[in-house]
Amino acid sequence: MIEVRQARYFLAVAENLHFGRAAEQLGMSQPPLSQAILQLERQLGTRLLDRTRRKVTLTETGRAFAAECRRLVAAAQRAHDVATQAEAGLVGTLRIGVVTSALSEPLLSTLDTFRRSRPQVELQVVEVDTPSGQELLLRHEIDVAAIRLSAPVRALRIRPWRRDDFVIALPPEHPLAGETSPPIDLARFADEPWVWLRREASPDYHDELVATCRRAGFSPDARHVANSITTQLAMVAAGLGVTLVPNVLVRWILPPATHRPLTDRTDLVELSLVTRDSAHEPLVREFLRIASADSHRPA
Repeated sequence: MIEVRQARYFLAVAENLHFGRAAEQLGMSQPPLSQAILQLERQLGTRLLDRTRRKVTLTETGRAFAAECRRLVAAAQRAHDVATQAEAGLVGTLRIGVVTSALSEPLLSTLDTFRRSRPQVELQVVEVDTPSGQELLLRHEIDVAAIRLSAPVRALRIRPWRRDDFVIALPPEHPLAGETSPPIDLARFADEPWVWLRREASPDYHDELVATCRRAGFSPDARHVANSITTQLAMVAAGLGVTLVPNVLVRWILPPATHRPLTDRTDLVELSLVTRDSAHEPLVREFLRIASADSHRPA
């Protein structure tokens, strides 16, 4: 197997047709270069150069070999450049897992800023729920997860990113759905049919839903169960019941008349950016830097 170093040595001689000039170009003395070329010829079992006292010429085999050496050296240089760019976070692939409710601000701005700052980086976004986002991170199948996770998880690093209040989402025909939206007591919905979220989809988020209703003095009548917040909203729109959802999400999805703010103080589980605790990849660092800046911009 020919090494890149050997290819560089041979190309210097092939292009200069002079061992002294080739050695000077390579920054070495002539005797080691001559020995390296002889060793290369022995390794290949063929003569690459014709040498006389007055000149050095390439054999036919030497000319063919030089062409392949140029390709080898160019490929090695490309590999070096790619590695340098990857270390600088300029190329590569960044895989991001997101819960459906994260597909609003500040994630949209963060993705846009990241694409513009790293145009040669491929972004891959996959929808996850909170448990599967954790698993994909631990299996190294994604690099960052935007999920609703607040409790510590071994080998994962959690960065709180966005907090939001709950609002009550109402079917279009609900008596309290209207053009105006003054805050309303959550307890008024104690006897309503509720569209609920399966706990397995997002344990922390589910538990905060339960806690919010209990603080209002009731346990919801969970007649309908969804696997995602988006499905919850679709069920509400279909008239099946009411539900609590993040304010940031309804601003993007629901008409203003079908959700109402609450007088109850709510403290929603944070949307967090989660990475492996040992992750030091340049692309991950850059994404987190942009995400942190975007999360502090005014809405």
